[in-house]
Amino acid sequence: MKAWICVPLMALALAGCAGKTAYRDSCGSGIDAAWRELDLAKAEGFAGTVSYSKALSLLTGAKTQQQFEAFEGCAKKAEKARFYIRESRAGR
Repeated sequence: MKAWICVPLMALALAGCAGKTAYRDSCGSGIDAAWRELDLAKAEGFAGTVSYSKALSLLTGAKTQQQFEAFEGCAKKAEKARFYIRESRAGR
């Protein structure tokens, strides 16, 4: 009888762990792409803009969320950072 109770609990626990990896790839690739774009914006001389600063702080937050395995928030922050990098390069 105990086995019938333990099996669904174990399945539920394993499903919870698997759910944390849903945004892992997009988080990592988004951060990598954003850092490359940020370096390019810096090389082009856009490092002093407000958008650049916003992007830098978002990337820092995304990296922190990645370390704590909050991959969905990380992916969203990385995408938002890339938006601000594009705005920085456009002079806004």
